[in-house]
Amino acid sequence: MKRNVLIMGAAGRDFHNFNVFFRDNKDYDVVAFTATQIPGIDDKKYPAALAGKLYPNGIEIKPESELKALIEKHNVDLVVLAYSDLLYEDVMHKASLVNAIGADFMLMGANNTTIKTTKPLVTVCATRTGCGKSQTTRTVVKALKERGLKVVSIRHPMPYGDLVKQKVQRFAEIADLKKHKCTIEEMEEYEPHIMMGSVIYSGVDYEAIVREAEKEADVIIWDGGNNDIPFYCSDEMVRIVVVDPHRPGDEIGYYPGETNVLMADVVVINKIDSADLDDINEVRENVREINPTAIIIDAASPLFVDHPEMILGKNVLVVEDGPTLTHGNMPFGAGTVAAVKYGCADFVDPRPWAVGEMKETFEKYPDIGTLLPAMGYSAQQIKDLEKTINAVECDSVVIATPIDLRRIVKITKPACQVEYELQEIGVPTIKDVLANFAIAKKAAPKKAAPKKAAPKATKKATPKKK
Repeated sequence: MKRNVLIMGAAGRDFHNFNVFFRDNKDYDVVAFTATQIPGIDDKKYPAALAGKLYPNGIEIKPESELKALIEKHNVDLVVLAYSDLLYEDVMHKASLVNAIGADFMLMGANNTTIKTTKPLVTVCATRTGCGKSQTTRTVVKALKERGLKVVSIRHPMPYGDLVKQKVQRFAEIADLKKHKCTIEEMEEYEPHIMMGSVIYSGVDYEAIVREAEKEADVIIWDGGNNDIPFYCSDEMVRIVVVDPHRPGDEIGYYPGETNVLMADVVVINKIDSADLDDINEVRENVREINPTAIIIDAASPLFVDHPEMILGKNVLVVEDGPTLTHGNMPFGAGTVAAVKYGCADFVDPRPWAVGEMKETFEKYPDIGTLLPAMGYSAQQIKDLEKTINAVECDSVVIATPIDLRRIVKITKPACQVEYELQEIGVPTIKDVLANFAIAKKAAPKKAAPKKAAPKATKKATPKKK
């Protein structure tokens, strides 16, 4: 009997699981997707051009709030949870609702959802959104490029626009960001790779994406999103996972972050320069308990501010990375740390001035508090973000987004940019770990063979006279 399936998602893992497992599988009929976390991705369709021959009309995408009604309407047999960064308690609440209606509840593992690449692979994942994957990925790319390897990164999906046009996206220069009509969230992930002179792919169909990337890569880097597990595997791979001591316990309390720790070859404990020692030790002990063989690397994320004088003694508006504050539940980010470090007088609460979709964001995530999340999933959100920033009565704006927001929105008051990079402390380092990678060994600069000493000239014996 063919089983009716509903996939719960957030425009990423849900589409991937469908593509690799359900799309051409005649044992299942995917009747709908639900969507959450990301604004504006529901009430659409997964297009027929991507859905395959079994779905000539495409597949509807509905808000997750309609889950119960959709299960009953379509007589759903199986519900697949296919998105990330969920508290374990929330996962079980969803499972309980599905089971109470009578359907089965599924979490899919790597065997049925990973695609094998022919190239060596380094995956960079995390236990929560906002742990520091991006700077870790950049460190990996630099280490491999120093050995003369051609490195191509593939980013976890963020397809919020025309899904057919976003099937396979390649970013090699800044103009590509405009070409693909990227949101702020997409630019934050792609632009740093471009500025390093590297290529990064993203999109919807990750089988097609990796086959294109393999054509120009010696090594593939999987640049993960949220705390999701990788989409790829390889005969030669290193799995790096970043954990955050600002949120101790989350590494064993969020789905599927703990799965990443259990699979990790290397665990990077990031932000130890700004975390409490007790919290660092708690994270370290949790990692050691569930994965005693993982290599642990301690790291900091030092801050750099282009105009610190705009912070000292000022009443500042701090603009932080959007997803980190929203579904990442992080109470502060790099902007907050920088504002305290450089001596701000006070934090200005943006909520009284929030307009449009920014006001809706604060209503949806009331725990954000006195920080402004840089939401930019649509042109309207970007406009509302700009209006909100310029309306706030403050002395200056502290921007801590991964890209310079001043290039995207017009800010009418003094603004400074916070940047951060990964700084490994002690040994081993990521570079040390990757030096043992077989492809890295092959690419290691060959030592010149010692020159053989020239043979000493010998005198010819003169024949003795008889």
